[in-house]
Amino acid sequence: MEEFTGPVDLNSMKKNDVILIGVILILALAAFGGISWYSEKNTKEAEAVVYVDGEEQERYPLNQDTSVRVSLEDGNYNLLEIKDGQADITEASCPDKVCVDHRPVKNQGESLVCLPHKVVVEIENGEEAKIDGATH
Repeated sequence: MEEFTGPVDLNSMKKNDVILIGVILILALAAFGGISWYSEKNTKEAEAVVYVDGEEQERYPLNQDTSVRVSLEDGNYNLLEIKDGQADITEASCPDKVCVDHRPVKNQGESLVCLPHKVVVEIENGEEAKIDGATH
């Protein structure tokens, strides 16, 4: 049995050991770079897609702050604000204001819904939510 003598002496390592360590380091760096690139790509391409009565109206990137009034033919409206990478309905002419009380959305598949106006704002191409669901 060999006795531990302290730090690894690189001169005593075999050639295959050095190659194996190099390959593992290269794979780790490649994986890290790939994950970073994928995360950055998804964040930049995330969009809030506005549907009125099931028909797509417009797409707004989440990486650009903007305020949009979604006007309906009957004079009703919803005010969609995109700020800090999140979409939020901040004002609406509907009677119940459930859409206004909802928290801002930013993750893939999350949505804001105004049932009286048949307005849906859905996030596409965003990051996956960190949890599967939540209860209040």
